Amino acid sequence: MAPSKAQVAIVGGGVAGLVTATLLHGHGMDVRLFEQTPVFGAVGAGIQLSPNGVRVLYRLGLADALARTGVRAGAIETRRWDDASLIARVPHGARCDERFGAPYYLIHRADLQRCLVSALPEDVVELGRGCVRLVERPDTVELHLTDGSVTTADLVIGADGVHSVARRAVVDDEPRFSGYSVHRGLVPAEVMPSFTHDPRVVFWLGPERHVTYYPIVGGDMVHFSAVGVSPDARSGSSSVPGTTEDLDAAFAGWHEEVRRVVTAAESVTRWDLYDRDMACRYATDRVVLLGDAAHPTLPYLSQGANQALEDAVVLARCLREAGPGTPTGAVRRYQGLRMPRTADIHRRARALGRTFHLPDGAHQERRDRDMRARQSLEHLDWLYGHDAAAAATPPEPASGREPSAARLTHRP
Repeated sequence: MAPSKAQVAIVGGGVAGLVTATLLHGHGMDVRLFEQTPVFGAVGAGIQLSPNGVRVLYRLGLADALARTGVRAGAIETRRWDDASLIARVPHGARCDERFGAPYYLIHRADLQRCLVSALPEDVVELGRGCVRLVERPDTVELHLTDGSVTTADLVIGADGVHSVARRAVVDDEPRFSGYSVHRGLVPAEVMPSFTHDPRVVFWLGPERHVTYYPIVGGDMVHFSAVGVSPDARSGSSSVPGTTEDLDAAFAGWHEEVRRVVTAAESVTRWDLYDRDMACRYATDRVVLLGDAAHPTLPYLSQGANQALEDAVVLARCLREAGPGTPTGAVRRYQGLRMPRTADIHRRARALGRTFHLPDGAHQERRDRDMRARQSLEHLDWLYGHDAAAAATPPEPASGREPSAARLTHRP
C-alpha cells in the first residue's frame, strides 16, 4: 500500500477523524472522510487540551488558531463540595510550556472543530454521508452509507465515537453504562469574575457528584459539567435537554458558587456516560479504530480528545512508514504502540469514577490527603510528557547523542 496511492476512508468527523485526515492527506494518501451530520455546527461545549494533545495540534500549524479562541489554564484546583475548602491546586500556566513544550488549553469544541476543518481541503470531507455497515473483503472494504450508496477503500479508519459503527467490524461488544450522567452548559463570564485574572479549571468533589467548570471562547464564556449518579440510562448516545431546575435540586446543599454556576445557563444538555471494556484488539487487516471508537474512556481524566490526537499521530506515522503492500503490518504496529497507554488511562479513569464521588468519611479524607501530596506537575509527567510522535519513531542507530524524546521539555 504505497502512501501516494492508498485509498483511506475515515468514518466520523470529530476531533479524531479530522486530525487523522489532515495527517494522512499531508502524507500524500487519498483520503475521504464520511460524517453523518449535514453541516459542521456548534457541537458540544468545552474541551480540555493537555500538553500531550496540544503538541499534536502545534505540529499541524494550529498554534495561532488555538491562541485566538483558547484559554491557557493557569492551574487546576480541587475544592470540597460544601465549604469550598481547597483540597489541591496544581499550577499550570507557563510551567506547562517550560516542562512539556506546550500549554494546557481550554476551548469550545466548535472552535477546535473550525481549526481542524480549516486545515483540510474541502473535497476531503463528505457531510451527510454516515456509515451504517462495513464489509471487509480480502483486498478492500465496502462502506455502506446512510444515503444508500456503497463505496470502497483499501483501509477504513473508525473514528466514530463510543457508539461506533466501525467497531462492529473489529470487536463484538456493547457500550457499558457507568451509572452516571452529566449535565453540560455554558454561562456568561460574569458568573465567574475571578476567571478574568485567574483562568483555571475548578473541580468540586462531593458524595455521588462532582462539578467542573472553566473559561472558554477567549474568556467570554464559562463551560460547566455537572456529573451525578443516575439510576438508569435514558439518553443513550445522544444528548437530551436538561433543566436548571434539575440541577438546582441535585446540588441542594452544595456551596453557593457551584449552585450559582450550574443554574445560570439558559439551556443545558444531559448525557449518559458510557465506556466499554478494553478490547483485545483495535484492528483487523483493513479496519482500524482510534479515539473513542477504539478505547472509549470515562471523562474523569479529561483525556478523550487528547488520546484521540495521540492515536492519530501514531497511526499516521505507522501508515507512512509501512511502504508498499497491505496495511496489516502498519495497523498491528499502531495497535501495539497504543494499547498499553490507552489501557492504563482507561483503568485510571474508571478508578476516578469511584474516588471522585466518595461519601464523606475515612476514604474521602485519605483521597484528599493523596491529592494534597501531589500538587506539582511532576506527578503528571506520565500523562502530559508523553510524546506520541517520538513513541512511534523507530530508534536511530546509537550516535552518542541524547534521544530527542528523552527530555520532557522537547518542543514541537
